[in-house]
Amino acid sequence: MELRVLKYFLAVAKEKNISRAAESLHLTQPTLSRQISELESELGKKLFTRGKQINLTDEGIILKNRAEEVVALIEKIQQDFNHGGEVTGNISIGAGVYSSSSQLIRTLEKFSKLYPKVHYEIYTNSSDYLLKKINQGLLDFALLQEPIDISNYEFLRLKTKDTWGLFMRSDSPLAEKKFITRQDLIGRRLCTARRLNVRREIDYWLGDTHDLNIFSTMNLIDNIIPLIADGFVEVITPNGAVENYDAKKFIFKPLSPTLETSTVLVWKKFLPMFSAAKILLDFIKNAEL
Repeated sequence: MELRVLKYFLAVAKEKNISRAAESLHLTQPTLSRQISELESELGKKLFTRGKQINLTDEGIILKNRAEEVVALIEKIQQDFNHGGEVTGNISIGAGVYSSSSQLIRTLEKFSKLYPKVHYEIYTNSSDYLLKKINQGLLDFALLQEPIDISNYEFLRLKTKDTWGLFMRSDSPLAEKKFITRQDLIGRRLCTARRLNVRREIDYWLGDTHDLNIFSTMNLIDNIIPLIADGFVEVITPNGAVENYDAKKFIFKPLSPTLETSTVLVWKKFLPMFSAAKILLDFIKNAEL
């Protein structure tokens, strides 16, 4: 299976039309149709349903997901090696929304002034998802929330920690409190983090939860902002995740006793010494985040 043919397949999947895909690839329609048929024969599966519009079969959807990863990885390798003596290329970074995230982004701003031809791809997702992308070679770096298993990676633990608290509407009955205790949470409809290792930290702080109403868990707080705005739920979350929300509508109060988590910047071992990612790593280390 050739990379070229995978790109042909992805073009057809995107356009959902052989003629348009052939035009975008600067191929004739018969040539592209033959390449797709040969790919289906090689795999022994139909990848498209034919009609007025071409759609992916279940097998086609699986191949599309894998092909996108393969093409992205190959392009990344090419960018790492096609440096031509000048610091250029793409750096891909994944991060959750933490207090240290904004520090990292500001570091990119400073780095960009020194190396203006470097381009950045920034992704936001959970730590487990980002670690998977690191393993696949699709991310150079990931900023992850601890606790998390990083024994197989190089890492840099950042100094800034997140303080956990309760995020709620500004007119909540708990908004006037300086700190939120476990007793305050009784009778409130709560949402907590979904990731297992983090949830264990929260559960340890909460203790026995039989008298608490844990309505849901969540990945990113953006998904449930409408429920918070309606006063339907209140969220146990790190402060870094909610710093940019409207202070007139929402308020954050820290937990007591204090619950803190740290973040780590991780990368796979043996970054190419001449790559933009390696130069950025050295810059971050000197910045002492």
